Amino acid sequence: MGTTGDVADVVVVGAGPAGASAAYHAASAGLSVLLLDKASFPRDKICGDGLTPRAVAELVRMGVTLREEDGWIRNRGLRVVGGGHRIELPWPELSSYPSYGLARSRMSLDHLLVEHARAAGAKVQERTQVTGAVTDGRTGRVVGVRARLLDDAGRRLDADEVELRAPLVVAADGVSARLATSLGRTRRDDRPMGVAVRTYFRTPEGTPRHADAWMESHLELWDGDPGRSHLMPGYGWIFALGDGTANVGLGSVASTPTATHVDYKDLFARWMAHVPADWGFTPENQLGPVRGAALPMGFNRGPLYGDGLMLTGDAAGMVSPFNGEGIAYAIAAGREAADAAAQGLARGTAAGRERAFAAYERRMKDDLGGYYTLGRVFVQLIEHPEVMRLCTRYGLPRPTLMRFVLKLLGDCWEPHGGDWADRTIAALSRLAPAA
Repeated sequence: MGTTGDVADVVVVGAGPAGASAAYHAASAGLSVLLLDKASFPRDKICGDGLTPRAVAELVRMGVTLREEDGWIRNRGLRVVGGGHRIELPWPELSSYPSYGLARSRMSLDHLLVEHARAAGAKVQERTQVTGAVTDGRTGRVVGVRARLLDDAGRRLDADEVELRAPLVVAADGVSARLATSLGRTRRDDRPMGVAVRTYFRTPEGTPRHADAWMESHLELWDGDPGRSHLMPGYGWIFALGDGTANVGLGSVASTPTATHVDYKDLFARWMAHVPADWGFTPENQLGPVRGAALPMGFNRGPLYGDGLMLTGDAAGMVSPFNGEGIAYAIAAGREAADAAAQGLARGTAAGRERAFAAYERRMKDDLGGYYTLGRVFVQLIEHPEVMRLCTRYGLPRPTLMRFVLKLLGDCWEPHGGDWADRTIAALSRLAPAA
């Protein structure tokens, strides 16, 4: 590594799903890629570990093998529990997405995607902390990053920083978005923010949760004892991972970041105290502590491209306000960022390069902007406890309505054609402003 000249066509900061996807697709397009992460893989990441059909389709585009013998467990759809009702909703049969979801721990998934990017030709550099952006003193354009190496314990190995230069830097550094924040791209406070906590439980063979073929969602989260408290906007989940464990957690959402101050670990403990005993969700079967993370939603940071820096995944606030899903959008954003990078670097002029890079933001907003706007309206509605109560009590018993809701909340609908539900969601997404 030198301090002058470009070390790669693209430097990607952060090797989660967004960064690994960007690195894989860019390397597959023939670009030289340097993928940096401060951690050493495999490493844990707080997540529900569930993948929707949209996410599965992105993995297929990456050429990831999805066989059960490779550690994947498929799920048939969503089981929804609430308001005294219990309904199973299969993933719809569509041309755009497969009719199944997947589950796999982020410890395993992220490591797999990093190795997939490495196999495609990306240079992966772990235990490398990016400390800031390198900018052109005349134009202010980002032309690289400053970084330093860490030891296995995360301590700095050398006080000296190195400069890693490239025509394009992709920020995939997660919810903290330190690189974007250092350049003044601050979080928008008019976008929803979610919070999720989760842990893992052993699920011995013969117990109901051992190899459940459904992703289960519990819609009634009370901020106190049921019947004497408020119904919160959010849900609890139980996702079997197929390896004798289950990811169990809950998440809630608010229309602004300032409204997310809740003791979620206490909420989780009260939920676990009331689950059936045969589930085995006991302290003896719990694997590790309950850990939490913020979920930045609805494009809460931007611009997605400007002055040599692209934002992807959580760094751009690409979590869905409808369901807290972020992996599908992170992988898709990495793919789009890589395509824009390849197109831009093939141009013969700086102006042409910038036009191609800027197309990344337009494509992401065209794809998700209207849908995320609908999601912001959805969050504002379910913040009212009475709306949540009516939805769970009277909506769940109506299968036709719930199939529509599954497509809307799961972002699993046919963008062109399809049935009445697909056409309705497509029309609403087109009409909603992509702000």
